[in-house]
Amino acid sequence: MLTNEIIQQKLTDKFGDSLTDWQVPFGMLTFTAPKEINLKVLQFLFDEPELKFNFLTDLQAVHYPDNKGAELAVVYHLHNWVDNIRIRFKVFTDINQPDVYSATALYQSANFMERETYDFYGVNFVGHPNLIRILNVDEMDYFPMRKEFPLEDQTRIDKDDDMFGR
Repeated sequence: MLTNEIIQQKLTDKFGDSLTDWQVPFGMLTFTAPKEINLKVLQFLFDEPELKFNFLTDLQAVHYPDNKGAELAVVYHLHNWVDNIRIRFKVFTDINQPDVYSATALYQSANFMERETYDFYGVNFVGHPNLIRILNVDEMDYFPMRKEFPLEDQTRIDKDDDMFGR
């Protein structure tokens, strides 16, 4: 039976100390990989006969504005259907050069997920076949999910605190 310990050992044997921040929140094995080897890690998890992570469940980004030089994290959720086990791994990139290799050649499901992540966070998926906005208008010159904007416009007069019991 495939366990988190076996998965971690196989990944450590293959990639050594380059994989870091091992955790198991809520039973899901989680780790961090350098962005330069994200495709190698994905390919290994897909091809390794004992691991068989053949389904990319989710791919998204998270913005950590205080994490200088690694402000954007791309998070991959993979599922092994045979043993019904899931894992998560992250790669971090600089917000000023948010280039991460595209996973579309390995997982077709990555296509729209990478487009959405580009659309909202500005992650440039190198090698993506059609990296254009998918939900926002093409004229948009910013990425709305980045934590770069105030939560509420303090100059608005139509949101008087007295009206809302504040």
